[in-house]
Amino acid sequence: MNMRTLPPSWGIAVVRIMAGIIITVAAFEKFGGGGFEGFTKVSSGLGLPVPQLWGIFIPLLELVGGLMVLLGLGARWVAFVFIIEYFVTGFLLKVPRQPPFGGWDSMRIDLMLWAAVIAIAMVGSGAFALEDVLRRRARPEAYARPLAS
Repeated sequence: MNMRTLPPSWGIAVVRIMAGIIITVAAFEKFGGGGFEGFTKVSSGLGLPVPQLWGIFIPLLELVGGLMVLLGLGARWVAFVFIIEYFVTGFLLKVPRQPPFGGWDSMRIDLMLWAAVIAIAMVGSGAFALEDVLRRRARPEAYARPLAS
């Protein structure tokens, strides 16, 4: 049986789009759950140093960065910041705690997002990325196909 496979860039695009949706929704949940003040209280309760910084930085990172990942605009670069975030939340914050905020059930989404952003950082945005559309518009001659003779 001969099955046609899709290009790998389509696979990473699926990973990128899904990760972008999840991260962006997480940001909206933070804004809806008390905004900066509410997340600053959460950060303080977790024992994070300088909770006022993280209470603002993390919701903004997830909103702006999540949209960047979703749209494929600078996704590879913002993925490096998310690698750090999901390492910290998954391994440093959730492993030592008991459920419901700690333990396996709590950290598995962080691990999946960590794997997703590592893949995006390694191979780029994949297909259907806004940065490719903008690059093609800026240099259409570089993407023109020669006419067959």
